[in-house]
Amino acid sequence: MCMTIHDKYIDPFTDFGFKHIFGKKEHKHLLISFLNDLLDIDDKIIDIEYRNLEKLGLNIVDRRAIFDVFCTDEKNNNFIVELQRSKQKYFKDRALYYTSFPIQEQAHRGDWDYELRKVFFVGILDFVMDDKEDYLSKVQLINTNTNELFYDKLTYYYLEMPKFKKREKDLSNHLEYWLYYLNNLSDTIEIPQKLQEDKVLIDAFKVAEFLALDKDAKWSYQQDLKRKLDYKAVMDYAKEEAEAVGMQMGMEMGLEQGIERGIERGLEQGIEQGIEKGAKEKQIEIAKKLLSQSIDLETIILSTGLTIEEIRDTEKA
Repeated sequence: MCMTIHDKYIDPFTDFGFKHIFGKKEHKHLLISFLNDLLDIDDKIIDIEYRNLEKLGLNIVDRRAIFDVFCTDEKNNNFIVELQRSKQKYFKDRALYYTSFPIQEQAHRGDWDYELRKVFFVGILDFVMDDKEDYLSKVQLINTNTNELFYDKLTYYYLEMPKFKKREKDLSNHLEYWLYYLNNLSDTIEIPQKLQEDKVLIDAFKVAEFLALDKDAKWSYQQDLKRKLDYKAVMDYAKEEAEAVGMQMGMEMGLEQGIERGIERGLEQGIEQGIEKGAKEKQIEIAKKLLSQSIDLETIILSTGLTIEEIRDTEKA
């Protein structure tokens, strides 16, 4: 796969792209700026130290949820930043599970009064999580009787990027600069005029230049981008199939306006009811077509929910 002239900057919604921009020690001033803009904290972060995820027992391979960054600041507060490319049924559970690791790590042998340092989880979502209008959600433990904050040391931030639709002329603060940067970077040819006077954002654009990468990094990025595009092609195809399933379900069940609703809600009904509830024949049919297009095995597994053995049986059929 070759890059085109339009690909001046790398795509931040790839595993490689996000980690290259925010997950490297030499670029940590970019992550510090982003976190300081996003997090509602009294004392701004001055410095961070990147942590090794494997030391926490995290060795999870799942391209649908990319656990990108784990770091601590000078006060030993913990920050987890995850880029989530596709919607997942138990994503909230997953976020809670991830934050359990830096919490457990704080346990001391011997005398310990259970005092914990703060843990922040930041989920940057390339999908819409709910039907609320706000693109930013902040979640903490509260007392439901008084609606008062119960515990301030565990906080979740969710950024639903498709909901952020501001144009350059409408940007009003530095966090919005960052969100505009993330949403538009891969399609940008020239740095937007409004961001040209911001040193941190200028650095962020320089870091993201494709031609500035070395040969190995270019290859790694191209492969990661190919996986993202393959996955999009798979999901587009699955959506078409799901719409057909939704239409058929609407007609068979005698729902009022079944065809219209089948088209409008085909993805939801087709995937959730058709695939998740046992439409094995449809999964196998999709797998066969993907195999004929030389789509990699991992992508087929993620898209159909079939096991490796089931897909291999499909190849033999």
